[in-house]
Amino acid sequence: MIFPAELLAKCWFLAGPTACGKTAASLVLSKRIDAEIIALDSMTLYRGMDIGTAKPSKAELSAVPHHLISILNPEDDFSVADYVSAAATASDQILRRGRVPLFVGGSGLYLRAILRGIFEGPAADPEIRRRLEDEANRDGMDSLLNRLRDVDPISAARLHVNDRRRVIRALEVHELTNQPLSDHQRQGPRPVDQRPANVYWLWPPRDWLYRRIDDRVDQMFAAGLMDEVKRLVAREKPISQTARQALGYKEVIDWLNETSSDSSASDFGQVVTLIQTRTRQFAKRQHTWFRNLEECRAISIDGTESPDQIVDLILASSCHDAAGKSLAK
Repeated sequence: MIFPAELLAKCWFLAGPTACGKTAASLVLSKRIDAEIIALDSMTLYRGMDIGTAKPSKAELSAVPHHLISILNPEDDFSVADYVSAAATASDQILRRGRVPLFVGGSGLYLRAILRGIFEGPAADPEIRRRLEDEANRDGMDSLLNRLRDVDPISAARLHVNDRRRVIRALEVHELTNQPLSDHQRQGPRPVDQRPANVYWLWPPRDWLYRRIDDRVDQMFAAGLMDEVKRLVAREKPISQTARQALGYKEVIDWLNETSSDSSASDFGQVVTLIQTRTRQFAKRQHTWFRNLEECRAISIDGTESPDQIVDLILASSCHDAAGKSLAK
């Protein structure tokens, strides 16, 4: 599936690792370029998953029109191809209103799919998937990820051990085609005249970002993440495997399943620390995604900039004038 080139050329993108300040900067940038925001995130798609996904607040959502946020029920699955299709529809509608589609988020996979298209691959094989699911249940996801490292180290490096669906899909594709999924996905960038000119990612200092991540996780629990997860698992329909693997949610769900009601505070503290560690690891993988996409232009920040100053840096790097108004219509 390919995102239409005539739409892509008119889109803007603001990516970056989690907790780097994308949301605040995007609200300013959207005003400066007359944009509506399209979420570039696989988990803010879900209703009821607000705190753990750092979804924009009600005030932020009302300040600028947002798209592809809270469009799915927690039990729904949503593929990358589904996202590309929905994003193309949203972009077309925004452009018809005379405004600019501004993608904002931290999914390197989604960004790459929009910029370069996606390899949809062979149809799912129920027998292979059942066997891999059984192995994951029996031996754990570490076993599957180790096997993926042997046959497709590039995909294994991009995927977290908790990303059950994509690890299984990568092994399935290798078994069906006798080629690594990463080989299939090596679509190069589009011709220059078909690329969007304004694709940016925020590149903060690692130590500053990791402190922000740790603080954010603490704030999520203070804001009620535990209760949010309990509401999700108490639903009549079980949440999808995709939603269940979301950072923060998986760890809390596992903790709820494995510990008794009188668990000690120290046990819970270990869960918080685990989420902080895994989120830092995720941010490192995000950095790798954006750095390796040649269409992306890095905007180095040191953590002291205000959202307005970050936007000034973006527009100074843009091929458009500083007001951001010379947009292709």
